[in-house]
Amino acid sequence: MSGDAPALSCPALMVAGGSSGDGKTAVTAALARHHRNLGRRVRVFKVGPDFLDPQIHQQASGEPVYQLDLWMGDEAHVQGLLYEAASQVDLILVEGAMGLFDGTPSAAVLAKRFALPVVVVLSAAAMAQTFGALALGLSRYDAELPLWGVVANRIASPTHEAMVAESIPAGVPYLGALPRWSDGGLPSRHLGLVQAEEVADLEGRLQGMAASLAGHALGQLPPSVAFTAPPQAQPWPGWLQGWRVAIAWDRAFRFVYAANVDLLRQMGAEVVWFSPVQDACLPPCDALYLPGGYPELCLAELAGNGAMLAAVRAHCAADKPVLAECGGMLYLLEQLRHHDGCSGALVGALPGRATMQKERVNLGMQQVALPEGVLRAHTFHHSALEMALEPLCQATPQRKTRVGEAVYRLGGVTASYLHLYFPSNPWAAARLLRPSLGP
Repeated sequence: MSGDAPALSCPALMVAGGSSGDGKTAVTAALARHHRNLGRRVRVFKVGPDFLDPQIHQQASGEPVYQLDLWMGDEAHVQGLLYEAASQVDLILVEGAMGLFDGTPSAAVLAKRFALPVVVVLSAAAMAQTFGALALGLSRYDAELPLWGVVANRIASPTHEAMVAESIPAGVPYLGALPRWSDGGLPSRHLGLVQAEEVADLEGRLQGMAASLAGHALGQLPPSVAFTAPPQAQPWPGWLQGWRVAIAWDRAFRFVYAANVDLLRQMGAEVVWFSPVQDACLPPCDALYLPGGYPELCLAELAGNGAMLAAVRAHCAADKPVLAECGGMLYLLEQLRHHDGCSGALVGALPGRATMQKERVNLGMQQVALPEGVLRAHTFHHSALEMALEPLCQATPQRKTRVGEAVYRLGGVTASYLHLYFPSNPWAAARLLRPSLGP
């Protein structure tokens, strides 16, 4: 891929909201399924580090979903993801994070940098004419924002819709209203939406949501955007050539960035998958990658799978490389206790225990300087850790009001609450999983 390559044109749309909970995930998924039903190939991206919304979008679009973040990755990386998508699909959808102008950098910053038309989804539930004031403020807050339109979501009745429509000031592009999707509600829990595979009748919900867009202005193809190629990138060295990386993947462990897996393969690794919940043994491998997820929801099954616990314990005892992130780290502890009082003995490769909390413990972007190099990451957890080890190092939060996460190392195990984003430093990621690469 070269910066000298011709620009590619592709219809694209960013779906943003006034706040979390306005319904932008459901609208993005509905759009993806609507256009897929029309025979179009759709690629969906998610602004920020979220793992759960992308699961819904992958089901809706039938395509892998990638995160776009100008801090966690960098501009050239984001540019490359968009350019590659423009070469492969008929429509690019980008779901924002939180509110349109929230975060550093925000969804609005990304939309302006890549000239992505923006539709702002605002929940009109429990309001009427105030909707117009919100729409006006968002449309004029940043004159450089490429606003395509505003949509009123969760309209209760024709009368409600009329009051909302009458409140829209002249000059605000209003695309119309969407009803309450009683058949498309997406359930949530403490880390966000429920995982896609756990949503009852997700296919039926997606089809119902998509049907709501038939004949709606929002269901039309958005404007085309010219995407330019990033600067010339050299092919990745085969740092992981001949190296087999086993990644945990099941109901308990599913928080894996697609870009991380792609990068491992680009560096030559053979990626294999296994289930700590169901499998009796590890696949033959050189390194383990234990990502985050919901181990607390599968605690009895994880603790009861003695054969797998023994296999992982033996891998760790042999000082073979292990990268354990958040839920993956909890799995390596001696014990995990749910806030309801239930507990389970787990791998025991790390001398510590954790207890689930009813409130969030930490959240936000972080940067960590490991011996292997500096990596960027995200943390979001509801567990409190008691660890007998001294930290290898402490991450630095993007926002000073947050707490930096500790990183622990014992033998070949590197563990923390951080969800590392490998493209932020491929060489460091390769060394974590293959320490013999050296300094």
